[in-house]
Amino acid sequence: LSHERLDKDQLTTWEDAGGRFTVSTALEIDGLIESGIEQADVFVAATSGDNTNLVISQIAQRRFKVRRVVVRVADPGRAAWYAEQGLLTICPTQHAIDQASRVVLA
Repeated sequence: LSHERLDKDQLTTWEDAGGRFTVSTALEIDGLIESGIEQADVFVAATSGDNTNLVISQIAQRRFKVRRVVVRVADPGRAAWYAEQGLLTICPTQHAIDQASRVVLA
């Protein structure tokens, strides 16, 4: 979780709301454990790198048995394949393509 404000108009941070803030890299198992992955109901991988997101999502899903794993994937082909593997994918690239197509074809 980020330490950023939940609401820009409030003084509440994620930590104040009961969240955690752990300094670690995404691929450090110890950091994931310190962050509470062993008790997580949901895991979201949204770094800037597809490979990192996909690896840590599979770790969350397979090693830690997190029920809902959401992963940001920029490559639409990869997003479709990983969705078939049971990951909930968010593909900003595909979303942009869909939006542009609707606008152009309207």
